Amino acid sequence: MDRISLTSDLSFSQLIYGMWRIGDDENTAPDHVAAKIQSCLDQGITTFDQADIYGGYVAEAILGAALKANPGLRNQMEIVTKCDIVAPMGRYADKKVKYYDTSRAHIEASVETSLRDMAIDHIDLLLIHRPDPLMDHHETGATLDDLVASGKVRTVGVSNFRPWDWQLLQSGMKTQLVTNQIEVSLAEISPFTNGDLAFHQMNGQPLMAWSPLGGGSLMTGDSELTKRMDAIAAEFGVDRAAVAVAFLLHHPAQILPVMGTNNINRIATISDALKVKLDRESWFLLYEAALGTEVP
Repeated sequence: MDRISLTSDLSFSQLIYGMWRIGDDENTAPDHVAAKIQSCLDQGITTFDQADIYGGYVAEAILGAALKANPGLRNQMEIVTKCDIVAPMGRYADKKVKYYDTSRAHIEASVETSLRDMAIDHIDLLLIHRPDPLMDHHETGATLDDLVASGKVRTVGVSNFRPWDWQLLQSGMKTQLVTNQIEVSLAEISPFTNGDLAFHQMNGQPLMAWSPLGGGSLMTGDSELTKRMDAIAAEFGVDRAAVAVAFLLHHPAQILPVMGTNNINRIATISDALKVKLDRESWFLLYEAALGTEVP
C-alpha cells in the first residue's frame, strides 16, 4: 500500500481505519478490537482515526484497553485524534448545549485525557474537529505549537475547515498544519468544485476524507450511479465500496479515505479499493452520475 507523507518524518497509509463506530460493536473486548487492528495492519493499513467525542467519549478508552492488552501494536500504528467538540453526553453530560471550545485550557485537557484513555505517550496527529466561531487563532495556534514542542503531539491539522478557516488558524501558528479531514465522496461531491480540494492541492497538503461511502448511502439503492459502480465493481471483482474509494484515490490531491466498519470480514476487504484502476473516462462516468447531469 502506498504511503502519503505529511511531514519529513511522518507518513500515513493511503487508507485509514476510522474508529468512530467502535463503541457501537456488541463486542468491545480488547482482543476483539486488537483483531480489527491486526486485520488492518495485515493489509498495510497502519493509520487509525479517533476523536475524543467518538462513542460518547468512550471510543478512545476502548482503543486504549486493546493497546494495553497488546502492547506490541502501538509501534505499528499512527494514531489520529480530534478535539474541541463539547456535547452534553458522557463526561460533559452536565452541559446545557453542544458547543466548540478551542481555548488553551480545553485543548490541553483534551490531549491529556486522550493520551490517558488511549494509553499512549504521544498522538501522531491532532486535529481541531470543527471550526469554532469563537476561536482566538493566536491562543489556539500557540497552544498547538506548544503541544508539538512538548512531544505530546507529533503534528497538527484540522477537520471540516474551509480554506479561510485554515488560513486564519495557520496565521497564528509557527507549526505548519498538515491536513484537513473533510467530507468528500460520490455522495458529497461539492469539494471537487467549491475550492476545498483545489486549495489544499495547490498547497501540497494531503486531505483525509470522512464518510467516503456517503454514510452507507452508496452501498444501497438502485440509481444510475450505483449501476455504474456495480459495472466497474464486476469488472474488477470487488464491491461498490471499493469503487467508491477508488474514485477518491484517483484524484491527484492525495485523498486518504477514512473507512469505518465493525465487521471483521468487511475490514479485511478495505484494501480491495487498490485493485480498481480507473481511467479518466470511467472516473467521469461516476462523476456524471453523481452530478445527475453531464458536465457543462
